[in-house]
Amino acid sequence: MSTKVALVTGASSGIGAAAARKLHSLGYTVYGAARRVERMAELADNGVHVLSMDVTDAASMAAGIETVIAESGRIDVLVNNAGYGAHGAVEDVPMAQARAQFEVNVFGAAALTQLVLPHMRAQRSGTIINISSIGGKIYLPLGGWYHSTKYALEGLSDCLRVETRPFGINVVVIEPGSIRTEWGAIAAENLRGSSAGSAYSHQADAIAKQLARSSEPGTRLASDPSVIADTIARAVSARRPKTRYAVGAGAKPAILLRKVLSDRAFDAVLRLGINAASR
Repeated sequence: MSTKVALVTGASSGIGAAAARKLHSLGYTVYGAARRVERMAELADNGVHVLSMDVTDAASMAAGIETVIAESGRIDVLVNNAGYGAHGAVEDVPMAQARAQFEVNVFGAAALTQLVLPHMRAQRSGTIINISSIGGKIYLPLGGWYHSTKYALEGLSDCLRVETRPFGINVVVIEPGSIRTEWGAIAAENLRGSSAGSAYSHQADAIAKQLARSSEPGTRLASDPSVIADTIARAVSARRPKTRYAVGAGAKPAILLRKVLSDRAFDAVLRLGINAASR
């Protein structure tokens, strides 16, 4: 059998870069895709094929898949990892910014999935891994648009899993907890920007502090991206992978807490956390 082929989006840093390295170490022919190709120089030096790809641009995605098929003849794994968090109160975030987040976090993943499925169906095999978040199961104030994208990705993945199973295709959702990447610092900066001078600025300052801590070097409040990469490796190696993997700092406790508490009780826990962070 030909060497298996994987495509990882958002591969320029963090989870995507770690996933590309891990799959390459397992013997996959790996294509790492991102808008900023120059940030993938290290991956290229270590044998990962790098692609310039914008998941909000249909032509860019189509060209990327055409390159993979032309060079490798197949695609076995798609890791939909590209995404970002533009936080802010529902009242404050401009609708254009909200739509842009859906374009990356949901519609980009869906469009790439549509492009790879004909090839996977022809092979009668394949694995699609959607990187969601515990934010697809719980919620935090001032994260309404981000959480909406992750809730949407969860529902999309469930329907896709049932649709594609007759063709031998697995669909897996990975729900990271707090992961030590630049995501937290970027989300904190976006939050402060969208909430400056707003009625929600007090909440924003407290939540931004919590988000930024996950990006601090050596923090115990976040796990290394390799935790997610290792989980991706388990999923693609399993004969029958789990439908969901909740991994990383705080992931399982947070989801469990949401399950056992009522909505009002969970709201109260969030308010306590905001008050503690603002002191």
